[in-house]
Amino acid sequence: MSPELRLEPIVLAGTYVRLEPLRADHAPALLESCRDQEIWRWMLIEQPTTLEAMQDWLSRALRDQDQGHALPFIQIDPPTGGVIGTTRYMDVRPYDRSLEIGWTWLAPTFRRTAANTESKFLLLEHAFERLGAKRVQLKTDVRNEMSRTAIERVGAKFEGVLRNYQRRFDGTVRDTAMYSIIDADWPQAREALRSRLSS
Repeated sequence: MSPELRLEPIVLAGTYVRLEPLRADHAPALLESCRDQEIWRWMLIEQPTTLEAMQDWLSRALRDQDQGHALPFIQIDPPTGGVIGTTRYMDVRPYDRSLEIGWTWLAPTFRRTAANTESKFLLLEHAFERLGAKRVQLKTDVRNEMSRTAIERVGAKFEGVLRNYQRRFDGTVRDTAMYSIIDADWPQAREALRSRLSS
C-alpha cells in the first residue's frame, strides 16, 4: 500500500449506476440533468443555466482534478447510457489518507432510487478497499434534511455542526452538518449497504 492516498481516474460500475471520469464533453448532458431548481437550493454556487456556465463549472472541477484535490465523476444510467448526475471525491488529504464525497446531484427521476445508494457504495468501497482511506467525510447544509437522511442511510456518523462554515453565492453563510465513515466503520456499513441494494 502506498504511504499516501493517490487518486487516478477510474470507472466504477454497478447494476444501477456507472461512475465514469468527468470529461469536458459531458457539459451538455450534465446541464440537462441538473435543470431542476431543487438541486441548487442547498448548493454553494448559483445554478448553471447555460452551456457556458456549465462548461465553466466543469472546467473548475477538472482543474481541481489536475491539481490532485478532487476526482469528479459523471453518473450514468446503465440501461440507457444517459447522464443522470455527478459526484466526486474532493478535499483529498493524501498524507492523512482522507477524502470527502460531495458535489453530488441526481436528476429528479433518479432521486430516492438505488442509483444514489449504489453510487455511494461504489465510492466508499473504492476508497476503503482500493485506495486505503482511513476516513471518508460527507457534509451538507444543516437545513437539508433530505441530504442528511441520505448520508445517515449509508452509515455515516454525525460529528457535529460547523457554524458559519461556508459562504454561498448570494452572500449568506451556511452552517454545515459534518459526517464521516472511518475504516473501522466500513465493514458494518458495507454489509448494510449490500443488504439494501439486494432487497
